[in-house]
Amino acid sequence: MSDAIQDYVADVSLREPDLLAELREKTSELPLHLMQISPEQGQFLSLLVKAIGARRTLEVGVFTGYSLLSTALALPADGSVVALDLDEGWAATALEFCERAGVADKVDFRLGDARETLADLLREEGAPGSFDFVFIDADKEGYAEYYEAALKLLRPGGLVVVDNVLWHGAVIDHEVQDSETRALREFNAKLHDDKRVELSLLPFADGLTFALKR
Repeated sequence: MSDAIQDYVADVSLREPDLLAELREKTSELPLHLMQISPEQGQFLSLLVKAIGARRTLEVGVFTGYSLLSTALALPADGSVVALDLDEGWAATALEFCERAGVADKVDFRLGDARETLADLLREEGAPGSFDFVFIDADKEGYAEYYEAALKLLRPGGLVVVDNVLWHGAVIDHEVQDSETRALREFNAKLHDDKRVELSLLPFADGLTFALKR
């Protein structure tokens, strides 16, 4: 879309709470600010959580917490989100804003390597098959492993959403052969043939894949 159309979409559809706008502004000052999802994307995640009636959600890759806060605000009073990230500084920012929004009690934040944390989560009694919604937005080389864990944790009819699957168009540029781009190409091809899910990839933001567990 042109910038003018993108601005129009935001003007007629975006309903960004002041606290999310403040978090977005604060994050924009960081060197890695491009890792943050767009406000339209955060609002879309919130809508999805409400639309499927999610009560238990999982987020793999939190950064400063825009998607986490969007999700937590959308959950019912008895809902919860397990949030995974490696960086203590980012986690502190995310938890600060969740606290200010009054939803910190919904957040179970777990610091550490997501592969290890997901393995621990899968060993918890009652965890497999108990989640309604999973959002994956972390290191691209880990996407295949995170996705497999997500499918085990999701209930039938649960939804996993994966960000950055178009990687700013690099996935179709075969002169680009870095490890992240190759991992995304392999991941996208894997999901195309995965009969365990209903699948849709939308060219929204940097590409979002939706996989509904059968």
